[in-house]
Amino acid sequence: MADRNHCARDRALSLEDGVTVVFHKVDSHGTNSGDDDDDDEDERTAARIRVSCDRIDDAEEARGGERSPEGSERKTLCPPTFCVRSRRAAREGNADEDSEKPQTCPGLGLLYALLSTVFFSIIALLVKSIKGVHAIEISAIRCFFQMLFTIPLLIYHKTGFLGPRDKRIYLVLRGFIGSNAMILLYYAVQQMPLADATVIMFSNPVFTSLLAWIFLKERCTIWDCVFTVFTISGVLLIARPPFLFGEHRRGIEGNYANHIKGTIAAFAGAVGAAFTFVVLRKMGRSVHYYLSVWYYAVIGLIECIITVSILGEWKIPYCGRDRWLLMLIAVLGIAGQTFLTKALQIEKAAPVALMRTIDVVLAFIFQFIFFNRAPTMWSLGGALCVVVSTSGVALQKWYSNSRKS
Repeated sequence: MADRNHCARDRALSLEDGVTVVFHKVDSHGTNSGDDDDDDEDERTAARIRVSCDRIDDAEEARGGERSPEGSERKTLCPPTFCVRSRRAAREGNADEDSEKPQTCPGLGLLYALLSTVFFSIIALLVKSIKGVHAIEISAIRCFFQMLFTIPLLIYHKTGFLGPRDKRIYLVLRGFIGSNAMILLYYAVQQMPLADATVIMFSNPVFTSLLAWIFLKERCTIWDCVFTVFTISGVLLIARPPFLFGEHRRGIEGNYANHIKGTIAAFAGAVGAAFTFVVLRKMGRSVHYYLSVWYYAVIGLIECIITVSILGEWKIPYCGRDRWLLMLIAVLGIAGQTFLTKALQIEKAAPVALMRTIDVVLAFIFQFIFFNRAPTMWSLGGALCVVVSTSGVALQKWYSNSRKS
């Protein structure tokens, strides 16, 4: 008995390919050995089993031609608890999978944001260039073509045409408010200088923060209030109401009454766009983007047809050029929304919002080149206030999200 207790017991397993695996178990040398001796024995046993596993793998690699027809699976007799090769292979496999994933090109999201900004600026320019067609009719034509382009996308993605039952009320709100914001923007562009209408509409991120605080219970800081004051100051500098500026109306395009109408429409459109963003946040990512665009197009088309029919403003464009421009507005609208969505999927919202400030610069450039109108100091001051407030909101969100992460 003493000899058996003090000697090592060997068990041998013979495999078909001639490789022998030997498991050694070393018994304790006395009855009074403590926990430290047991731990040392377990470590030695585990080390020997690992060596045996490695020898099996080396033997199999050397005899690679004798593998089974099924092929790629190796048979090992070492327990998974002690076999380190399987864990090493798993880690290497995960690393290979990570390397095979396509890496996003740095700056691609900002490029998408820039393209969407350029497309939206061109749309505003085209709306300003078309004469004799009401803004609501232009909106109806855009919604019609946008609906035609969206139908095959919905069929391809198999999203359906109604959406989730619990999200339909939000989809209807998104379509109704978003289409009204589009109509108001087009009306403002027709009634006032292109750059002024663009600047006022661009103030919507500031109102988005306030509305998110009211309806979504998001945090509202003192900086949000400061940026809101800056935005309203910029709108007042552009509008120049008589009760603040008297009769000083230099640089006003056309009739001052139309200028005020355009200012009110642009401001209401900015608030409507902010409401749209709040509704989209409320829906989250459970609703496909193209389904949201579908509701936007359908509800906007119905609303525009009813309104234009009541006003009696249905008119065929005077020349073929304007007809092609109307179709181009619809195509660019879809492209702009697509690129903006891709930008928000790749890049954070704050850099995208900062990139959208180029819209204001492009509006002033287009106004000077195509309409021969140099911006006034009042317009530049108002644009500076709005751009600073919008950029401040974006940078604040960016900083707070960076601290959280």
